[in-house]
Amino acid sequence: MSAQTAPTAFFSKTYDETMGLLVEVRDYVAHDQKRDRDELAPTVGALLCCEALRVTARLTQVMAWLLAQKAIHAGELSNEQVVAQHKPLAEIEICMTDQADAEHDSLPRYFRELLDRSRRLYLRVARLDEMVRRNAA
Repeated sequence: MSAQTAPTAFFSKTYDETMGLLVEVRDYVAHDQKRDRDELAPTVGALLCCEALRVTARLTQVMAWLLAQKAIHAGELSNEQVVAQHKPLAEIEICMTDQADAEHDSLPRYFRELLDRSRRLYLRVARLDEMVRRNAA
């Protein structure tokens, strides 16, 4: 694999992973979240709604970052432009936070898996963002 295709292949896999997770979250919210929320205590149901927003925020930020990298690779934007225009992913507190407490243990197992997968993906891309920012400096 050439140096030119390696980043493209990597970003393609990460893009596919992000898109797949977005679809899973969308399907959960559209088809299962209400049923699960109705079975939970009111405070845990509210937590489920808040955490669904956190998952969405994480995945939206990751997708925006990947699309910006794609634009850089295509020569549509410079790395410096993207770095200057966007806040570092590691500084977006709502996306970085991991709520590992007793109430979270009350959330549906599948949704907790979505939360965990979105957090791991976000942290991985945030590390890549830091690397890109260091190279742009």
